[in-house]
Amino acid sequence: ASTPADGAVTVSVTVQNTGSRPGMEVVQLYVSDHVASVTPPVKRLKRFEKVSLAPGASRTLEFKLGRQDLSFIGADLKPTVEPGTFSALIGGLKAEFSIK
Repeated sequence: ASTPADGAVTVSVTVQNTGSRPGMEVVQLYVSDHVASVTPPVKRLKRFEKVSLAPGASRTLEFKLGRQDLSFIGADLKPTVEPGTFSALIGGLKAEFSIK
């Protein structure tokens, strides 16, 4: 997927309790910038949500990422978003998207 730098990206994931007891899970969304003029952290935690699920239940979570979530402090010491490829990581799942 591709979005303009002033747009937003929505990332969704479905979590399911496959056990026989009620359970809690903390779903964490990390963002990774593949190439930047200044090296940002490899993974940055941007969203999280604690979910309670009954046995066999599932729930789809949506996280919206905006410009501020993809920015980093550039060489000029100001927040910037550069065009390029990013990854959204939740657990073992990875989705890539581009910023124009």
